[in-house]
Amino acid sequence: MKVLVSLCIFVPLLALATAEEEAVLESILRDRSHIEETLRLAADEKAGDYAAALQRLRKIYHNSIRPMEQAYKYNELRQHEISAYPGRTLGDSATDGEITSKPMVLFLGPWSVGKSSMINYLLGLLDTPYQLYTGAEPTTSEFTVIMHGEKIRTVEGIVMAADSSRSFSPLEKFGQNFLEKLVGIEMPHKLLERVTFVDTPGIIENRKQQERGYPFNDVCQWFIDRADLIFVVFDPTKLDVGLELEMLFRQLKGRESQIRIILNKADSLATQDLMRVYGALFWSLAPLINVTEPPRVYVSSFWPYDYAPDTSRELFKREEISLLEDLNQVIENRLENKIAFIRQHGIRVRIHALLVDRYVQTFKEKMSFFSDPELVFKEIVDDPDKFFIFKSILAKTNVSKFDLPNRDAYRDFFGINPVSSFKQLSAQCSYMGGCLLEKIERAITHELPSLLGSINSGKNPTLSSCEVTGCGEKPKNRYRRN
Repeated sequence: MKVLVSLCIFVPLLALATAEEEAVLESILRDRSHIEETLRLAADEKAGDYAAALQRLRKIYHNSIRPMEQAYKYNELRQHEISAYPGRTLGDSATDGEITSKPMVLFLGPWSVGKSSMINYLLGLLDTPYQLYTGAEPTTSEFTVIMHGEKIRTVEGIVMAADSSRSFSPLEKFGQNFLEKLVGIEMPHKLLERVTFVDTPGIIENRKQQERGYPFNDVCQWFIDRADLIFVVFDPTKLDVGLELEMLFRQLKGRESQIRIILNKADSLATQDLMRVYGALFWSLAPLINVTEPPRVYVSSFWPYDYAPDTSRELFKREEISLLEDLNQVIENRLENKIAFIRQHGIRVRIHALLVDRYVQTFKEKMSFFSDPELVFKEIVDDPDKFFIFKSILAKTNVSKFDLPNRDAYRDFFGINPVSSFKQLSAQCSYMGGCLLEKIERAITHELPSLLGSINSGKNPTLSSCEVTGCGEKPKNRYRRN
């Protein structure tokens, strides 16, 4: 009887305690309604129009650009620079996974600056089984990809790399040690239907950075080259810029338009101290960012709990909304960015094909019955300016000299691909398929701009009948000698 009375008293007290804890928790948590409003998570998208445009983009790529990639082995061309072009290394070919992938937001910065807490806040993961682990010590040791899925589950890096439908299969080249440090988290979240977040291990300014067991900087470069938005997060108490952070900013060169600097945990300082830290941050980063217009800096505290008392709450709130608007713009422009990326990729493939064609043509012109093929081509590839390889491309086409690849890259390229294995562009034609050069030029100058215009004007970007049947046009070959 005494036990029963005790239970009758204890259960209501437990319920009361739980209710009080929830009330206290709600009082210290920040209101998240502005996140859904700014990112327009409640708005319905025209999924049909988006899918139709994506289908047409894939068709243009596979019909007009991919054949040229394969014919001239574009994916085997490598540059010596960290990144030959903004957004992508020169020798990478596009894939279906990258065409259909969502915009990627990458979080970089020193350890324990609040990268994982920021993702938890944006997705509302606090006190859920799948919130990213946070702490004062270095906590994130993996590259964590947070993406949309029908149910909440964890995906191992080996599985992500083996799945060809995803855009992460190229990561296999960094080895099994890295794949063990790659993890994916899928969850049915409205924001993740439109964007993918990537949380990275914090930069450590000591030799431990080099002892991770995989090429950390190369992996970072791979994600940097594919990110649509890059958040570089700093803590007001950790503004020291060491060798590792300098290396990171060298890798970000050419991507200044995608970089956003975040001075996190701003409510941990008084206003006067915060102003001094803001100036110190710019002073530290100025030698690393060599652009006329510096990246946008957001000053706030990005985590689920309320701002500290006696701080600039309104300023921090406005800064947070500005960052969300920046993120929303990337999300809303994702299809336009995909089309622009494929067009830029097509231009680079076309330039590569024109250069290989010129090398092949020069080789055939210089060869004679008594010539040694290896010596002849070695002379050409060692000194292409002597034979006007690159200058002829500039003279005969509208290619900019700033878009030409590194000349040394072709010495390595032809080192593994004999010049005799390539046909000239004039021979890359068929009656049914047409000429590769004309198809890629039509995609660059007409089809992709037309697709972009149909999206901006709100028209339905369905496939035209001529794209399906070819309208009975016979292929033309302007390079065939009469």
